[in-house]
Amino acid sequence: MAYGFTTNLEGSFSDIIEKTKHALAQEGFGVLTEIDVKATMKKKLDVDIEQYVILGACNPPFAYKALQAEPEIGLLLPCNVIVYEKKGQVIVSAINPAVAMSMVENDSVATVATEVGEKLHAVIESLSVS
Repeated sequence: MAYGFTTNLEGSFSDIIEKTKHALAQEGFGVLTEIDVKATMKKKLDVDIEQYVILGACNPPFAYKALQAEPEIGLLLPCNVIVYEKKGQVIVSAINPAVAMSMVENDSVATVATEVGEKLHAVIESLSVS
């Protein structure tokens, strides 16, 4: 089961991180957290991995709607977007909230998740053509 939207890109890792943040902003998302997994793995386990960053993205109006419909939905927020290197390419993937939130039996949440998923899919698509 596909639980995200993905694109493979060529270019500088740092440039693609910035392009991803810009594309998220264009769809109304802010980045609440940025986790450098490579640095964390080096610091905590003394292992080297390729570049890997997790961006915690939030679209406040949609987050508000979801929280109003289901207060426990905060367990599934924010929406993660990952950017990582693999064999010379940079991969950007965004969670599909409709899949992630399918365990929540609330039609209002499902509607919000679908709308947010459309926006995140648009983010990934915009990176593919830029």
